[in-house]
Amino acid sequence: MLWCLMAKLSPIVSEFESDEQAEAYDRWFRAEVQAAIDDPSPKIPHDEVMAGIAAIIEAARAAQKAK
Repeated sequence: MLWCLMAKLSPIVSEFESDEQAEAYDRWFRAEVQAAIDDPSPKIPHDEVMAGIAAIIEAARAAQKAK
């Protein structure tokens, strides 16, 4: 079992150096997702978010053209 704790994962297969790092990240990620699901804040519709992002991107493009 000790060999398993010290095993390095291939960066081709995983961005983590060990199974423990991958599992810790998975636990953290799942907790973040659950916290977002449980958040009682008002939800923003997808279309509204995408429209806001499109406006930000367009403003950045306009600023680049103005330079």
